[in-house]
Amino acid sequence: MANHSQLNFQDASSPIMEELMGFHDHALMIALAICSLVLYLLTHMLTEKLSSNTVNAQVIELVWTILPAMVLVTLALPSLRILYMMDEINEPDLTLKAIGHQWYWTYEYTDLKELTFDSYMIPTADLPLGHFRLLEVDHRVIVPMNSTIRVIVTADDVLHSWAVPSLGVKTDAIPGRLNQTSFLASRPGVFYGQCSEICGANHSFMPIVVESTPLPDFENWFSLMTS
Repeated sequence: MANHSQLNFQDASSPIMEELMGFHDHALMIALAICSLVLYLLTHMLTEKLSSNTVNAQVIELVWTILPAMVLVTLALPSLRILYMMDEINEPDLTLKAIGHQWYWTYEYTDLKELTFDSYMIPTADLPLGHFRLLEVDHRVIVPMNSTIRVIVTADDVLHSWAVPSLGVKTDAIPGRLNQTSFLASRPGVFYGQCSEICGANHSFMPIVVESTPLPDFENWFSLMTS
């Protein structure tokens, strides 16, 4: 989860998030190279006396046309690859439906026995010692680790957005529409997210908590919830 005064991404806990962080570093290095080149040229122009009677500079025109095109290609190709990876959902191991309300989430597991529950934020006054303020919920989303989880996202009233940064997922919840995303939690842990679309007065108070566990623990939890 995020730390105090953190400037970087949260630790990646899914392959998609690892790819997104790699693309961020790739784009940042390109931007740094471009800024360095522009800064050098500006400094050179300001410190050197230049005079030129050139009217036709085909070489320069060729360079400032081809170079930006190459930069765009080096950004577009890896971006498109990750985009298609995020949209590709082949034979998910588990399907979860998340429904946004003002101001809580409803989750439905329908692949095995049907299981439905609401997830509300725990008020600060009721928060156990050591838990996180404004992030803990009364019912967590429990999923098996190293399994492909498909999440179908919708809303019951207004626009919401289901987002968990560590897993690299963010999908709009739109009334009357079903959007889908997927993730694979590569390690056990508890991952926090929040509604990422302004949805009213209590928008800040509908957190998302996903807990990734080994498959036997998930099966025990599911049996307990459906018994």
